[in-house]
Amino acid sequence: MGRAGKLVAGAIVGGMALTLALLAAVDPPAPRASVPPQISGSDARPDMASVLRRCRTVTTADPECGAAWEAKRRHFFGQEEDTK
Repeated sequence: MGRAGKLVAGAIVGGMALTLALLAAVDPPAPRASVPPQISGSDARPDMASVLRRCRTVTTADPECGAAWEAKRRHFFGQEEDTK
């Protein structure tokens, strides 16, 4: 490919990049999701972070800690709760 061919190829690539940049700048941003409603203190379950923090130091079997770690594991792996 000669020098002219390289210049044409560079101009085409540069034009495509400029076109994509302009489209990205002109396109309006997607609307953000609305904020979920706040849960009142009486309806809220215990703070999972505080339960897990307490369970880090527990050395005996604790059913609450087992359930908290299992819920954290399911949330981490994106699994839904099993219904039996």
